[in-house]
Amino acid sequence: MILSGLEIKKRLGKEIFIDPFNEKQVNPNSYNLKLHNELLVYDEVVLDMKKENQTRKIVIPEEGIVLMPGVLYLGRTVEHTRTENLVPMLEGRSSVGRLGIAIHATAGFGDNGFSGYWTLEIFVIQPVRIYPYVEIGQIYYHEIEGESEKYTSGKYQGNQGIQGSMLYKDFQ
Repeated sequence: MILSGLEIKKRLGKEIFIDPFNEKQVNPNSYNLKLHNELLVYDEVVLDMKKENQTRKIVIPEEGIVLMPGVLYLGRTVEHTRTENLVPMLEGRSSVGRLGIAIHATAGFGDNGFSGYWTLEIFVIQPVRIYPYVEIGQIYYHEIEGESEKYTSGKYQGNQGIQGSMLYKDFQ
């Protein structure tokens, strides 16, 4: 079952934590999340799963920046979220998708207990100008049926910013 926007508001501060929270970003069954003003791009042409790939930071100016096809841009949400006893999921807004912008390749699924900023795996179909602090995605929540365990530690738990892939740690 997916929570309604009204139910998201009722559970704020109890099972759902969003900081900063703005009531104007509540939808009928989700909450819009904003894009921070920083992106990371990988420096290497060929990425290697077994090593930490080097990145460089790009700051999105107020006048925007043009994203290009064939490049993976890692971004993050402005909002820090924490979820207890629910499964958070992230999707792009339809208005963003209709410009050919995808905000995640595969990582739209959160874990019960996740606490942090959402790293966005942004790629575009054609060149498109984006701006900082735009409502780029939406988080929604599923109830859990049956006993569950909380995600309390892991490579991405408690992050403080954009994180590149840490898959290389699985090989150590």
